[in-house]
Amino acid sequence: MNLRDRIGRLRAALFQVGVAARRLRPPQRLQAFEVSDGHISGILVINLDRQPIRWRRIQQELGRFRTADGASLVHLTARLPAVDARDGRETAPTADVDPIYHMRDQLFVQPDERLAASFGPDESIRMTRQEIAVARSHVEAWKRVASGTAEAVLILEDDAYFVSGAARLIDRGWRAARRADGSGPQLLYISYLDAGGTVQWADVTPHTRRPVRGLWYMSGYVLSRSGAQHLLRSMPVVGPVDLWINQRFAELDVLALARSALMQRPDGGSDNAYSIMPYLARAGVVDAGPGPVRPPVTGGGVVFAWNAGETDAVGMALSMLGYRVCSGGRAQRSGDGAFDAYVDAPLGPGLSSLLGPEVRCVVMAGPGRQGRLPDPAAQTLPPDRTLIWQPGETGLYRWEPLCQFLGLPVPNHDVPVGTDRAVGLFRCDAEAAPQGAAVHLPQDASPWILPGVRGQDHAGAAEQVAVFGAPTVHADLSTPSPALRTMTETFPGNLATFESAGVTFGPSGATLTLQASAGIGRPFRSGALAAVDTFTYGRFEAELQAARGAGLVTGFFLHRESPRQEIDVELLGSDPTRMLVNVYFNPGDEGAAIGYGYRGTPHLVNLGFDASEAVHTYAVEWTPTGITWLVDGQVVHMRPRWTPTPIPHLPMRLHANLWAPRSVELAGALAAGTLPVSSVFRRITASPLNPAELGMERQATDTQAPTAQASSSTEPRQETRPGPT
Repeated sequence: MNLRDRIGRLRAALFQVGVAARRLRPPQRLQAFEVSDGHISGILVINLDRQPIRWRRIQQELGRFRTADGASLVHLTARLPAVDARDGRETAPTADVDPIYHMRDQLFVQPDERLAASFGPDESIRMTRQEIAVARSHVEAWKRVASGTAEAVLILEDDAYFVSGAARLIDRGWRAARRADGSGPQLLYISYLDAGGTVQWADVTPHTRRPVRGLWYMSGYVLSRSGAQHLLRSMPVVGPVDLWINQRFAELDVLALARSALMQRPDGGSDNAYSIMPYLARAGVVDAGPGPVRPPVTGGGVVFAWNAGETDAVGMALSMLGYRVCSGGRAQRSGDGAFDAYVDAPLGPGLSSLLGPEVRCVVMAGPGRQGRLPDPAAQTLPPDRTLIWQPGETGLYRWEPLCQFLGLPVPNHDVPVGTDRAVGLFRCDAEAAPQGAAVHLPQDASPWILPGVRGQDHAGAAEQVAVFGAPTVHADLSTPSPALRTMTETFPGNLATFESAGVTFGPSGATLTLQASAGIGRPFRSGALAAVDTFTYGRFEAELQAARGAGLVTGFFLHRESPRQEIDVELLGSDPTRMLVNVYFNPGDEGAAIGYGYRGTPHLVNLGFDASEAVHTYAVEWTPTGITWLVDGQVVHMRPRWTPTPIPHLPMRLHANLWAPRSVELAGALAAGTLPVSSVFRRITASPLNPAELGMERQATDTQAPTAQASSSTEPRQETRPGPT
């Protein structure tokens, strides 16, 4: 357990002790609440069906208070079932919520120079499923208020609690907010957070404030019937609801208490995810993404599964649930237990011996199957341990049947479509742990890393395993290239912020210079380049001279988020005689916000020269069957599939940079007295994989992975296309 975990648990324990002590005190009177004109006469609590404990807690919290006429606040309270982010139907597009908003919307609420410098105002941002669910839940609350009889209703999220002195804050604020006719404002914030110190107030009194913009959170607010009706007329909600509501302040009679009377409980876990966080991290505003996500935990036992069509949907779904998935018949060839899910294993008599009492089977039923197992599955699979996973009425598959069958929680992502089965994403080309001269560094404890299997050094080899097309990026960096842009952002773990001024072009190439920063934010500034386009498979090459010095890294790599995937070439200034190669793999379709892990699967490869003394050529060849690293045309390291991870399969962007890691263990400590320091990129090329290569891979995979409707042969054919082994 790290220190943050200990502090968090201690804080939660102390909070629970305080809650228990408060319940021993006599109930407090809240004069603002009563079923009569001029009072808050209803309370609506937004609560998930799967969170009954939170519902009981909020009832206990409300039971600490009495209305003006002596009744418990619980008597005014109704529960509103929250929209669940785990249900894809509930977070599907509707007329109520538009999931796409823009950077200008974020900057309106919380202006930030670094964010504005890194992204244009038209940069589009897609809400997370959690944000969509929260917005839709509040919209349902507004509908209830607009159609109800109460003139003013307190809307609460179920993790709220009243701070010390809350009764006094609310009563004084409500009295100050009431108009001459006795009615209250259309919207009164009981709980809020100043947006990074940028909130603007139009009017400030001892007990209330009138906001212009700059308030986060909607865990507790009083909404009038007319206010609810106005919000419904203003829909759709565009972006996170607490962001969108700021743009309604000019249209509504909105007030906030002098300070928050409600806070969010620190003893309840949250699986919320914020769409703006990756942008804040890239701009250097924060130094973390949404936070570490524990890898999924499988329900135990082995799973055999079969796809219904041409995509590996069931394999991807099981991988997203935390299973180490292998496809294409390895279960027949190996009993090593390295995998806990086998996809599209050949059906027939030979399979029966592998289906022990702990094995469960999943068969995706295609349209028209109506719950029937196809032959020969009906004669092979145990019916009491087999799930026929059928699509719903809309033709889409849902997580609930699969997760209930496996005893796992439903993830906050859509059921995947998966990759084309021709890609063979989860096929395993590693039969044993190969030996090589690379130094294997500590790696993530991830369900998508195969323990004991490593990539292999191939020093001096000159083999080529794939055919690539003409370069789509061919940049002589003596002048700026239209295919590459200078970066004005950063990433978590980097002590430097990238700026356009950090890149200069000249006869020797693009010079990336890292130096001390005189501005706010991170202590250093540097330069970076990124390709305008993204790539799925190809050959990527750079002629470069690395920077020398502790605390420096010259990087040439492919990267993406949602899900996070990455292929790295990194030259450490603390030891420029070695190259760090690394892969990050997370499963999912485009948009699945899976980004577990911080170290990936790193290996140090000996170069045999000092990369800071002269220009050398570094290349990555990325194909569906493997990744090959080359230096000066010679293969130095290779990773086939599942050696030790699946191969990244989604489009990535090519980057070149010079950065300063926070991690002293990675590259040493940077001494400011050694700056400025530079690395030089003389040329960058990117060549896509020849489409014929994918066609040959389709041929090979189709012979290896028969579906539940295919032949009963138990002997898979060997792949016909040459590849790394």
